[in-house]
Amino acid sequence: MLLRTEYSGQRDTKKGAKKINRKTMKKLLLVFFTILFSASFTINAQKENTGAINQLVIVANHTGPVISKDIYGHFSEHLGACIYGGIWVGTDSKIPNTFGIRNDVLFALREIKIPNLRWPGGCFADTYHWKDGIGPQEKRASIINTHWGGVTEDNSFGTHEFMKLSELLGCDAYINGNVGSGTVQEMAEWVEYMTSDSESPMTKLRKENGRDEPWKVKFFAIGNENWGCGGNMTPEFYGDVMRQFSTYLKDFSGNHLYRVACGASDFDYQWTETLMKEPKNRGMFQGLSLHYYSVPGGWGSKGSATNFTENDWFETFRLNYQMDAIIKGHTAIMDRYDPGNTKGLVIDEWGNWFQVEPGTNPGFLYQQNTLRDAITAAIHLNIFNHHADRVKVANLAQVVNVLQSVILTKEDKMVLTPTYHVFRMFRVHQEAQLLNIDLRCEDYVVGERAIPAISASASVDKEGKIHISLANLNPNKEITLTCPVIGESYKSVTGEVLTANEMASFNSFEKPDAVKPSVFNGFKMKEGVLTVTMPPKSVVVLELIK
Repeated sequence: MLLRTEYSGQRDTKKGAKKINRKTMKKLLLVFFTILFSASFTINAQKENTGAINQLVIVANHTGPVISKDIYGHFSEHLGACIYGGIWVGTDSKIPNTFGIRNDVLFALREIKIPNLRWPGGCFADTYHWKDGIGPQEKRASIINTHWGGVTEDNSFGTHEFMKLSELLGCDAYINGNVGSGTVQEMAEWVEYMTSDSESPMTKLRKENGRDEPWKVKFFAIGNENWGCGGNMTPEFYGDVMRQFSTYLKDFSGNHLYRVACGASDFDYQWTETLMKEPKNRGMFQGLSLHYYSVPGGWGSKGSATNFTENDWFETFRLNYQMDAIIKGHTAIMDRYDPGNTKGLVIDEWGNWFQVEPGTNPGFLYQQNTLRDAITAAIHLNIFNHHADRVKVANLAQVVNVLQSVILTKEDKMVLTPTYHVFRMFRVHQEAQLLNIDLRCEDYVVGERAIPAISASASVDKEGKIHISLANLNPNKEITLTCPVIGESYKSVTGEVLTANEMASFNSFEKPDAVKPSVFNGFKMKEGVLTVTMPPKSVVVLELIK
């Protein structure tokens, strides 16, 4: 049987770090030998009982970096029914709404504590001219969405509507500016329009359109996928353009922009190298984006979202796990040029990409969402947690009705997808401190291929509660995992589990609760060792209280 080991810990990337003193060294050695003794005891016990070695050692009194809440962000693009029908129905709609925004979607997103929302794209962002979407609704210019379906949009959802949505959600706005077809002046004026309270033409225009006080905008992207749909640029050319645009993105009235430069796709390390190696580039942004989609079957064919085999199930997770290697590759480059960790990695597009549902517009990217997608979400969020020292923002693509969405809508109906439930279960990690763990687990094997059967991460919140998030990728086998908790004692354990009878189980408008979380009791705690028996194809989140 193959074994896999994961370790998540703090890395001291700063030059000239202080040497560990003797007292600290003694503490570290004590922790090490305690872990070693506990691991030996529990591994031997598990071998006798199960013949397998599945162990997660949690060092409760050795914390890592804070897990930014913003890695639990979402993405809303003018694509298919994400905005129109998914979020925005207009004030005259019979569907219950607040200022034209669907109440059911609004309340559902609040429940998962959405920290930030990215808008208006995506590829759409580099064709979007913000002045088309302000002013009286009846006077706004209609546009053709050339990227997604060739449909005509009336611009009824624009800057004011998006900022109202952000306020109602209580989340930060992540605006994506237009570099591909826009101008420096256009982008500069947009920032001024939204955030300045000084007397100026843009402030006056905003007030004329009904908003006296400026908004706060936290994140602002300088273009999107400028290596592709955002202009087909080389990294050298984009670096020059980025610096030009960034120069004119000012911080007005106490607002401080977190400027996100367009980063790489997948394994394109050369793009990151080019952007990071020039000091004059690094001085113009705070975050560097990264996009990665898991596409079983490849971009030419993709696979079905609901009609798939176990081979497809396995291949999806194999691709999901590549996110860890991709982050490590880009992080290594960033560490070399930014050892002080001042620049964040912003993974503002990620998720599964399958074929569209039969009978739907191929340009709308509407796909169903199964238990497979829920486990995908768990794998990614665990990976992001482990890289909390560098990954500061992440955005699932997309929030409603597009790709791996958390919500589906159809007229006045709404469905919460399995992915939604994972985000609600994992919200406990937001702003908690990462805990050092050592995971040893069996492989999930299909044919001659193997991947780790378990994905995991752990954190401790401000109240001292530990949360452990687990995923069992094997659809055929329950797995028993021993979890020695080192350094602290915990008296109470509770849990939730998300699973279903079939790999392809999903929530439909006819059966909206086919896949939903339930109380999890498959654990026991004895002498500081937590033993967890995970059902096949499941996601489990546990809470430990002192």
